[in-house]
Amino acid sequence: MAAVPMPTDTDLDELARQVAEVAQEKRVMVATAESCTGGWIAKTLTDLPGSSAWFEAGVVSYSYSAKEALLGVNPRTLERTGAVSEETVLEMVSGALARYGAGVAVAVTGIAGPSGGTPEKPVGTVWIGWKRRGGYAHAQLYHFDGDREAVRRQTVAAALAGMTAELKG
Repeated sequence: MAAVPMPTDTDLDELARQVAEVAQEKRVMVATAESCTGGWIAKTLTDLPGSSAWFEAGVVSYSYSAKEALLGVNPRTLERTGAVSEETVLEMVSGALARYGAGVAVAVTGIAGPSGGTPEKPVGTVWIGWKRRGGYAHAQLYHFDGDREAVRRQTVAAALAGMTAELKG
């Protein structure tokens, strides 16, 4: 299997433009809930002029307490499965959608490194979740290669591509 090229800033801009185009076409507001990307998804989206017409809110929640307070993640979920889990990202994306009035949301949580990995969840482990208002939350597990920036950059690209698919779906 060939290696996937690292997304460039131009690639991320194009992915953000695709989200913007479909969000405007569908008249849907967008929200983000980010952990390992530290707001990079929201930044990429709001770098586009006129984003206030379709971007509702972005939340950066690194700590357990922030995930609980800002996104409504259940403390028992975090205790049982940890921050980097399917259960947590599903609660993050559902919380963002419920709390911030958007029509579609994306959430990301992962281990960008260079430390923090374990044998069960090595550096590069990322969960991304998407949900559309009135639909079901779903998530996908990724294992990205590279340093901290590379893991985060690939996460942003996958999150944006998935958001476009969610909007079109």
